[in-house]
Amino acid sequence: MRLRNRMGSGAIQGGRVGIQNSKFRIQNSLPSVLPLSLGRSGPIIFGMQRYFRWIVVALTLVAAAPVWAGEVVRLRVEDTIQPASQQFIERALAEAVDRDADLVVMELDTPGGLLDTTRDITTAITTCSVPVVVYVHPPGARAASAGFFILLAADVAAMAPGTNTGAAHPVGGQGENLPEDVRDKVTNDAAAMVRSLAEQRGRDPEVAEQTVLESISLTAEEALDKGLIDLIATDVHDLMEQLKDFEVTRFSGDLETLELNEPHIVEIEPTFAERLFSVLANPNIAYLLMALGALGLYVEITHPGGILPGVVGVIFLLLGLYSVSVLPVSWAGVALIFVALMLFILEVKVTSYGLLTVGGVISFVLGSLMLFDGPIPAMRVSMGVVLPTAIVVAFLIGFLLTRVLRAHRARPMTGREGLVGDTGRAISELAPDGKVAVHGEYWDGRSLGGTIAEGSSVRVVAVHDRRIDVVAVGDDEEGSG
Repeated sequence: MRLRNRMGSGAIQGGRVGIQNSKFRIQNSLPSVLPLSLGRSGPIIFGMQRYFRWIVVALTLVAAAPVWAGEVVRLRVEDTIQPASQQFIERALAEAVDRDADLVVMELDTPGGLLDTTRDITTAITTCSVPVVVYVHPPGARAASAGFFILLAADVAAMAPGTNTGAAHPVGGQGENLPEDVRDKVTNDAAAMVRSLAEQRGRDPEVAEQTVLESISLTAEEALDKGLIDLIATDVHDLMEQLKDFEVTRFSGDLETLELNEPHIVEIEPTFAERLFSVLANPNIAYLLMALGALGLYVEITHPGGILPGVVGVIFLLLGLYSVSVLPVSWAGVALIFVALMLFILEVKVTSYGLLTVGGVISFVLGSLMLFDGPIPAMRVSMGVVLPTAIVVAFLIGFLLTRVLRAHRARPMTGREGLVGDTGRAISELAPDGKVAVHGEYWDGRSLGGTIAEGSSVRVVAVHDRRIDVVAVGDDEEGSG
């Protein structure tokens, strides 16, 4: 092989490759190894055929690979709006920013939740550097109450057919109307918040305010006609198609065009801890944890030494206390449950013929219903949970109290007190003092009923240090000596 460098034209011998005037002409396959003489340099071995094949493969893969026009972060919120769901949403938004994503799609289905948590979530959405789409999906889903605020806060508000939103009027913890002075303050604050969100997003603030003041609810079509949402999409694929080259108004007022062409969708799932916190934020679960925890401690106190009931009770109570820390709690409900526990304990000491237990059950049920002061039914303890739990707790406590009372009334079976009432045998004549055998033990005995002959059966009536008082008994009552 010869290659004339710089000045002349060169030729590679041993293959059908010609190099002339810097032009390459590939006529056939190349050999695996070609010796190359570069001027006066030594031979250099090149695996040109192998390299050529890898280049062809790489170019083919690049040509066949889809062209990602952006990355979309997708998450789904199917929960009440409370601190656990807030933590998940904020983490997903932060991850979208870290990934430099082009869009966030939040699928939403919620009955509502806490107003303070809602305000934090809307702030996270409006300050996110990545555009956020809130999509009420699937059909049958809703963005009610707090969910309506989150929908309005989005850069793009979308709904699926068959969904609804609105009903954002503030209510009390048990679903009742608030007192007039409090109601006006809370309602006006919520109305100002929803009006501000609608104005910044270019949506109708008057209709948005009506959902708070008049608690109106809207279907997807009605919300679109009234200018509260931007589009209706049947599914996520349809949503992505409609968002191609869609112009959004950021919260700052800037316009931004979404350039989405076959975007790469990244699913964000809740972590195990977030799922656990979400479960613990369920008022029914929190109530059961508190009830079982208290019952476990009660069993340990009344029947010490079991260990397991006490350990389980402490764990359940700690989990229940976490739930109490993230849920709106009514202290009146807590006080009623505490009174119920006191009445159950007093039943052991006071002979009330069950009246204290009945009063404890009534106090327990009322306290349970008032325990969580949630603004929507989903954030309050269900009657279907309270009544069975109260019945089970009352039954178990009644059963345990019966066992405790029976143990207190039973004659002692061990120690000195356990000797009273037992029978034995006179080892010597008791006139009135002598020796007595009871349970195989020898005692100094004193007869309280005259002289007792040696070998006679006796019954213990009192224990005094090392001496016992006995009386004679008939042969039919003889005990073991």
